[in-house]
Amino acid sequence: MMPDLGKYALWVLSAYGAGLVLIAALVIQSIWRDRKMARLLAEIEARQKRSGGRHG
Repeated sequence: MMPDLGKYALWVLSAYGAGLVLIAALVIQSIWRDRKMARLLAEIEARQKRSGGRHG
């Protein structure tokens, strides 16, 4: 059920659409960055195991 928005319908619906697009972009960016950081952490841990746990 959609309320009657009158002559502002285009602007209101555009704002909702833009908001949804921005939220989706933030979610996608967060997922992408999480995967990237997990991959980098796994590489660092593998390097530390190969070097016997020494730092550096």
